[in-house]
Amino acid sequence: MNFTQMLASATARQSSLLCVGLDPEPARFPVALRGDPARIFEFCARIVDATKDLVCAFKPQIAYFAGHRAEDQLEQLMAYIRRVAPEVPVILDAKRGDIGSTAEQYAREAFERYQADAVTLSPYMGFDSIEPYLKYDGKGLILLCRTSNPGGNDLQFQTLASGEKLYEQVARLAAGAWNRDNRLGLVVGATYPEELARVRELAPTLPLLIPGVGAQGGDAAATVKAAWRPDGPIVVSSSRAVLYAGSGEDYASQARAVALSTQRSLRAAQQPQVL
Repeated sequence: MNFTQMLASATARQSSLLCVGLDPEPARFPVALRGDPARIFEFCARIVDATKDLVCAFKPQIAYFAGHRAEDQLEQLMAYIRRVAPEVPVILDAKRGDIGSTAEQYAREAFERYQADAVTLSPYMGFDSIEPYLKYDGKGLILLCRTSNPGGNDLQFQTLASGEKLYEQVARLAAGAWNRDNRLGLVVGATYPEELARVRELAPTLPLLIPGVGAQGGDAAATVKAAWRPDGPIVVSSSRAVLYAGSGEDYASQARAVALSTQRSLRAAQQPQVL
């Protein structure tokens, strides 16, 4: 299956719109693991074990591994997820953005080294920075569109000569001219529900990866109302709220409890629209 099919299958099977982000910070680990980068894999694997039946995707953030010289542990983690939860797609959160032969190397990193099912990309160098990733059949490419950080306004909310905002143009391109084989998606923050609804209007069927629910304060019900459609999948990501729910030996069960609560909140918000 390609990424879109994997996502649809996992969403239906798990009855879940939740993606757990894997952003390991050793300084925030439970007491027994705290401050030890060598135990990143151990920490993340326990989170995966505790939540793998509750999610539609996992999303490891590459910088949290590379910053601790733990790329080998990321490879190990990716292989582990494929073994224990082969039906759950894995989105490598890398936000790469470069052109030509450099983009080819980043694509090789994401899809050959790490065996990701999808990768996040910055589209601001144009289509030729996206094209090398399309050579990998079935892989998903999720483009930054309207991000959850306050500084996103600096560029993404600028008005173009056409009258559109820049983020709207990105959504239009991703849903149209750039989406040559229906493998593109968009990153849109839960902290901007009005813009989230506008992106869904412009890109009615693209998968939307939506960070910002949880620690960043995005509202689950507002997110689902703005973005979910029967033919327009959403992947609602929560990282810190799940990962650091507990600091004791039961941290994995605490993470599961938060993930379960978030999954249920998302599903409850989805139900009135289903009916």
